[in-house]
Amino acid sequence: MGAWLGMWYAIGATVIWALNVMKLKQQEQLILWIFLVFWLYYAWRVTMSFLWNLRGQEYIKIDQDAFYLKKALRHFGKTTPYYFENIKNFKFEIPKQGSFQDIWENSPWINGGERFEFDYFHQKIRFGRKLTEKEARLLFQLISKKIKA
Repeated sequence: MGAWLGMWYAIGATVIWALNVMKLKQQEQLILWIFLVFWLYYAWRVTMSFLWNLRGQEYIKIDQDAFYLKKALRHFGKTTPYYFENIKNFKFEIPKQGSFQDIWENSPWINGGERFEFDYFHQKIRFGRKLTEKEARLLFQLISKKIKA
């Protein structure tokens, strides 16, 4: 994935060079600028995916009243409390092995793969990236007990 990302940056540098050095017609410049907008969007997405795969972690802390979720990149991230009495429809889902969803979530350029989902004040909260089935079941039992208590 690092090599792919490096080639993506090389393509962007080449297009920027072409815009600044080559004599292009107005229509050609417009096409390259439009391409650069899409290029920049995907450069950001893939860079963040790459960094998440290298150093990203989810931290979960559970106490009597809430559980705290922090999605961190090298320990930098915001911790958000979710109070048990406000959590609704807590569930987890493991995609069937070999299914399209399983293959898609296991690809290196995807940050997804969240196994847990719940409603919190009309907002869907997802976490538990790329957990195994055993890990997901244990965490589900632990949090479910706290929600019902």
